[in-house]
Amino acid sequence: MVFPASNLAKKAASRLKFPQLFAVIVVLFVFDLFVPDLIPFVDEILLGLAAALFGMWREKVATPVEEKPATKNVTPTP
Repeated sequence: MVFPASNLAKKAASRLKFPQLFAVIVVLFVFDLFVPDLIPFVDEILLGLAAALFGMWREKVATPVEEKPATKNVTPTP
């Protein structure tokens, strides 16, 4: 059974530059939310920012280059 959310996640991950690294950081972030630490929320904030950074880092999509029409040279030559 395929869930619509999984298709959406696969489509979004296919546009990322480093989808595996993004997934690892998100898993670490979720795991870190449940582990107690000495300084509260510092590592959660850093992992959240790293996940946001890698989530915004997308592949550059090649855009077709429009060619200019050829111009006729009407400058008189000596």
